[in-house]
This record gives sequence, C-alpha cells and structure tokens, in this order.
Amino acid sequence: MLKKSRVFVLLAAFLLGLGLLTGCGGSDSQSASEDPPAESVTIDHKFGQTTIPANPERVVTVGWNDQDFVLALGVVPVGTRSWFENYNDFPWVKEATDGKGVPVIEGDTINFEAIAKAKPDVIFAIYETIDQKTYDQLSQIAPTVIQSDKYPDEETPWDVQLLTTGEALGKQQQAQGLVDEVNARIDAAKQEHPEFAGKTLVADFSSEVDAPYLIGAGDPRRTLFDALGFGAQETVGDVSQERLSLLEGDLLFVNGVTKEQLADSPAFQRLNVVREDRTLYAGSDSALSGALTYSGPNALLYALDVLTPQLSNALQGRPVADLSNS
Repeated sequence: MLKKSRVFVLLAAFLLGLGLLTGCGGSDSQSASEDPPAESVTIDHKFGQTTIPANPERVVTVGWNDQDFVLALGVVPVGTRSWFENYNDFPWVKEATDGKGVPVIEGDTINFEAIAKAKPDVIFAIYETIDQKTYDQLSQIAPTVIQSDKYPDEETPWDVQLLTTGEALGKQQQAQGLVDEVNARIDAAKQEHPEFAGKTLVADFSSEVDAPYLIGAGDPRRTLFDALGFGAQETVGDVSQERLSLLEGDLLFVNGVTKEQLADSPAFQRLNVVREDRTLYAGSDSALSGALTYSGPNALLYALDVLTPQLSNALQGRPVADLSNS
C-alpha cells in the first residue's frame, strides 16, 4: 500500500505533466491569421541577399515611401526619409502612430551618419535608386532590404513591396492579409463601376501650374488608377504649354496643383476635359496627394474612399467635388 505522502507526490506529478502537455498543445495551435514564431529570414535583391535577424525592433526607412509599408504592419520606424513635410498629419499615419508621427532623418540625400546614430536592426530602401556603393555603405550599418532586379528602380509594385517588407519583419501573413483586403476593395469598386473599364485617365503629377508632368502605366504613383481598369496616356514626361492637348482624355487627374491655382491658366481652362468637368485635382499638401504618392495599403484604401465616387461622377456627367484639399 502506498503511503499518503507518496500518493500526493505521484498525483501532483501526474497533474503537472498533464498541465505541461496541455500547455504545449496550446502553444502549437496557431491562428491562421497570425504569423509563426519569428526566425531570421533571407531576402533576395538586385545585389544578392540580405539576412535579417528575427524580431527586428529598430527600423529605419531610407526609401521615399518605405515608412508607409512598415507602419501598415504595426511597426513605427525609429527614423524615416524626409519627403512630405506633412506626412505625420495624414489620417492613416495618425492612426498607426496614435498621433505621435514618425521621426524624420533630415537631408535631401541619404544621411548615413544620422542613420547610424538611430542604431537600426534593419534598413528598408526599396523605393529608392540604390547603387552598389550606397548598398554597401548602408549594409555596414545594418542589414539592408532593397528591391529585386525584376523591376526598374523605384517601380516595384505596391503589393510586392508590402510582401517583401512583411517577410523581412516576420509578418508575412499580416502583409498578405493587407494585400487581399486592398485587392478585394479594388475588385468591388470595379464591379460597382463598370464605366471605368476601357477609359483613359491622364495623370499629371506636377507641383507647378505651367509645367505638367505626365506619368505612365506601371508608375507606382498611378497604381490605383491602373488597378481600377483605367488606361494611361501614351506620353510620359514634361509637357509644354503648346502641347497641352496631350492632357485630353476621358478623365484628367491633376496631382500637386489645386483647382483654384489652375483657374488662372487660360490654356488649361480651354481643354475639353476641363470645361466638361471631367478633371479631378489634389493639391500638393492634401492627404489624397500623399496617399497616391506613398501608396501603402492604408493609403490606397484612403484614396479609394475619396476618389471612387468622384471618378464615377466625372464619367457620368454628374457634378464633381473639388478634392484639392481632401
């Protein structure tokens, strides 16, 4: 017959073992929407490979728009490239940072000294023209993620950029979920607005009244228009005042100049696409301009909400709201 004390010991051991087994079972079960435990990852790029340690906490973004993709994955950079002065005021940025914004690394060019002082665990420089020398300098500071050789410099599609960023941060499933969400919203907009199909949208991205600059299909800044099914104009680059007719299309989108600023341009006002109210505007300081320029997933969702009804109005002869300050 076992002594009581021994019975208690055996019973406690049995219950402890059962608890451990139960605990192990609980930790192995992973929600389909969650990423697995982080491990170091290796990213292929145009100069070779970069290995990033698991759970990088201090992130610096050097590409013009990389911060928008990092923020969407729940990571606030410790330093980011200076571009739009009012970036921290954009709605999706305020939400991601609880209104605190992201710290800016000053400088018109890559500020290696300031980047080093930020002590990053990983550097993102996907949306930037990085040469071998620059890559080597950044890599001496921290593992650096740049674009692959599958696309021209600064033309990596937004979804590829997001998935690459997610892989580097150990957040692949979260990144894929955001890609799926944006694509689902775009598909829904196309189904609700069959009038978009086959129409040409001319995209003028300039901050000067008398100096239009047209961007073509595949440019990340017109990602949303391409995805909604709009065709692009053939001309790309600067357009002189004598050739303003190149801005004619089913729709014209002017990014960087307000409707009020262009009201004093007689040549512009004579365009059919302007006279017939088939032109949309986004001022250089507007969140809409920023959303189309940064093109992160939350920025694209913002732009979809603002633009979709006005694009439809313009094509169907209904009054078009002035989005200059939206």
